[in-house]
Formats: sequence, C-alpha cells, structure tokens
Amino acid sequence: MKKVRKAVFPVAGLGTRFLPATKSIPKEMLTIVDKPVIQYVVDEAREAGIEHFIFVTGRNKGVIEDHFDLQFELYDTLAQRGKDDQLAHLQRLQPGPGQTSFTRQQVPLGLGHAVWCARDLVGDEPFALLLPDMIMQADKSCLKAMVDLYAETGNNIIAVQECDPAETHKYGIVGKGEDVHTGFEITGMVEKPKAGTAPSNLYINGRYILQPEIFKVLEGQERGAGNEIQLTDAMLKLEKQQPFFGYHYRGRTFDCGSPEGFIEANVAFALWRADMHESMSATIEALLDDIQPLERREVG
Repeated sequence: MKKVRKAVFPVAGLGTRFLPATKSIPKEMLTIVDKPVIQYVVDEAREAGIEHFIFVTGRNKGVIEDHFDLQFELYDTLAQRGKDDQLAHLQRLQPGPGQTSFTRQQVPLGLGHAVWCARDLVGDEPFALLLPDMIMQADKSCLKAMVDLYAETGNNIIAVQECDPAETHKYGIVGKGEDVHTGFEITGMVEKPKAGTAPSNLYINGRYILQPEIFKVLEGQERGAGNEIQLTDAMLKLEKQQPFFGYHYRGRTFDCGSPEGFIEANVAFALWRADMHESMSATIEALLDDIQPLERREVG
C-alpha cells in the first residue's frame, strides 16, 4: 500500500458569490481571522502528513503562489525588529523547497476536470483532494483521520457528515454499509437526490483520498450537470472497480464559498482562540442586542 503523500487543491474558481471583493483578490485568499482560507486547508493537509501540495489554479491566482513562497524582505524586517514569535510562526507555515506545485486548469469545466489537470503531478499513487471552500474545525484533522482509515483499508476514502434529512437534495449523498475500523463501507453515491429518495443523510463534505485510476476515468468522462465534468460521476464508475469507504466526520465544517459560511467561520475561529474568546463573546452579544436588520425602502 502506497503512502498518501500528495494533496490536490482546486483553486481556479472565480468566487462570483463574493464580488466585488474577489474582483482582484482570489476567494481563497480572503481571511478567516488572520489567515487566508487556503492556509487553513493546507494546514489540515500538513497535519495529515502530506508532503507535496498541488494547486490547480487559473488566471489572477498568482498571489496564492506568492503566499506559499519565501518573503525575504518581510522575514528580514521581522528579524531586525526582534519579532521572533511572528517570524517563527510564519516559518512553521512555510512549505519547504519543492513541496508546492502549480498547474493551470485554463477552462472552467468543473471539479472533475480540475482534478484531471493534476494527473502528471500526482502520478501513479493515491492522493488527497481537499476542496478549499470547505474548512474544518476539530481537535483532530479530518484528513488525518481519513489517512488513518486508509492505512487500515486502502482504496478510496470519502469524508461525510450528517445533514438535515430534508436537505439531502442539496448535496452528494452516500449509502452506508457495514462498519469497517473507524469508517464504513460506501454502498452507493447519488448527487442531489430527489426528496425522499436519499440512501442516508450523510453528505460528502469536500475531503477525499482517491486512487490514481480516477484519472483514467476522468479522461473519458462525459460532461454532466452544469455541462461540467463531475467528479461524482467519475467516482460512480470507479466504484464498480474499487471499494469506497466513508469516514464519518463529526467536527464543524464551514462553507466559505458562501458569505454566510465565511462569516460563520470567522466567528467560530475567533471564539476558538484563547486570546479572543472572551472579548469576541462580549462583542457578539452586544451587537446582537444593539443592531437590527437594515430595512431598505425604495424612494418615490
């Protein structure tokens, strides 16, 4: 069984739900408290033992590459000013030489196409896939727990968590089979099932460990929903050849691709910090008491 050493991050999206903020700033570089969204996802991968970080980018995403590069002037300034704690913190977040790779998706053909674009960088080995819009808050990295399950089972691992049964039509849903170690066998997958037809209320939350055979499937995959190459369609084909296992993640997940999820993540991560919890709790309570929704009425 080959070790999961590489992780793919599809970061080519335009972030239209955050315009005008994302007109010149990639949505992945918007900050949750004091770190960009993409940094949280990379930190999760690093905690899981990932050694090579592969970013599938698009135009105007160069700042992501710069973020993970050395900043000599900044480091030198911090050192000269004696800000050793800040310097050490930045150095801990810094990937080593050769640990990051970037490739262009070029055309917006969906998640499946973005994954396929990383095929030569991944090569013939299993890899993790982390959707950068989804950031996790838990004592143990979601991906770390998945890697542990992979070590016991091999094959493909998908992280899932519970949703309201009335909202299964919004997500990719898996069928739950027998428990295996810290996970379970996946008996099927369906994308946005019609009301009342979902095999469970366990939805795919944006973390995967996939075998390299997925690239061959994606290479011949026809366009699906939204006229895009859908990863779920490819996984359904691969499921006929290889087992899939599910990891039931029970931490918090924030969809930072939506303004509501982004704000929720900022509040949650601020409250999680010992140096901010007390002040932020008081501030939030005061704002709830003082601020009412702004009503806008047309004039004339």
